[in-house]
Amino acid sequence: MAKDIFLLNISGRDKPGLTSGLTSVLAQYGAKILDIGQANIHDTLSLGMMFEIDAGETSSAVQKDLLFKAYELDVTATFKSISLEDYEKWVNLQGKDRYIITILGEKLAAQQISQVTQAISDIGLNIDNIKRLTGRLSLVREEEYPRASIQLSIRGKIENKSELTEKFIQISKDLDVDIAFQEDTIFRRNRRLVCFDMDSTLIQTEVIDELAELAGVGDEVRAITESAMQGEIDFNESFTKRMKLLKGLSEDLLQNVAENLPITKGAKRLIETLHAYGFKTAILSGGFTYFGNYLKEKLDIDYVYANELEIKDGQLTGGYIGEIVDGDKKAEYLKLIAKNEEIDIGQTIAVGDGANDLPMLNLAGLGIAFHAKPKVKDAAQSSISSIGLDGVLYLLGYHDRHIDLYD
Repeated sequence: MAKDIFLLNISGRDKPGLTSGLTSVLAQYGAKILDIGQANIHDTLSLGMMFEIDAGETSSAVQKDLLFKAYELDVTATFKSISLEDYEKWVNLQGKDRYIITILGEKLAAQQISQVTQAISDIGLNIDNIKRLTGRLSLVREEEYPRASIQLSIRGKIENKSELTEKFIQISKDLDVDIAFQEDTIFRRNRRLVCFDMDSTLIQTEVIDELAELAGVGDEVRAITESAMQGEIDFNESFTKRMKLLKGLSEDLLQNVAENLPITKGAKRLIETLHAYGFKTAILSGGFTYFGNYLKEKLDIDYVYANELEIKDGQLTGGYIGEIVDGDKKAEYLKLIAKNEEIDIGQTIAVGDGANDLPMLNLAGLGIAFHAKPKVKDAAQSSISSIGLDGVLYLLGYHDRHIDLYD
């Protein structure tokens, strides 16, 4: 028997039993549901159902009964006839590549979303789904920590991914918004390990600069630190120079520095949520194990790899014990932890802010430049500069309702 295909669109005030009432009508006529989707904004419902039904009298009857049921439910129903040819074209799009674009900011304006979606449209991609990941913002009450995020699921063939990424980077710079672009693979939905740089990422300071202030060599050390973070000088060389300047600093001062480390906004929320969902976490730092181990206990981090200070007679010698943990070493430790935990490298995430973080950012399944230097942001896969460290959760696709259970 010949079949008709219809797209039924329902709009109106949401209420319990609406979907049940409409599908019960379709069930009476033996309709086959081909697709269904629903969105609800401010208690206003938009529901779509594509269904197949026997052509002729049955087709006419089901439309009439659906219109009557919609009247009973006080919603508006419209129908669109879909040809078999158009339906098959739509089905064949399922084989296209899929990507996820996450937009982050303290607040999101129409201009930011407009430019991102225009860039998507310009290369012929389709947006399948738009999802808000953050809670609703009050227009009356001032938010202590404003943040907004939406996730776009897109589909199609991208000939030049770097060109699209560069476009997003430019929009991000022009409009002060973060845009993360990821392939929608099985690994994206099954991340299991997150590795953090420590200084200026997990904490809002460079510990070596604080130690230098206490040693009276702050300006000299800060200048070397900045040059290293910008990638202007080799990290190992800069590390050795800075360590020598700390010679003679009393060990007693280290505890006070550790107890007053400024934890980055959103870090606690992020790590508690990650652990609740079974993630492993690690600190991979060019800083010091003394402070990394303190954070390990405070934040319940699973692994710490950093540099070990050499201390003799209660004072820093200006030297260190073991190998320097530079950028390449961070990447090695990421691979080591993943191997020990039997985690595919595609399931890993690395977060950092400096040039010495790039090896692990580029190795990980998802590398995130966090409030990073321009050179690092341009080279990383994704970046977060507008909100706190818990922005990582939105890049993983979590909604606030999944997060605040553990906040």
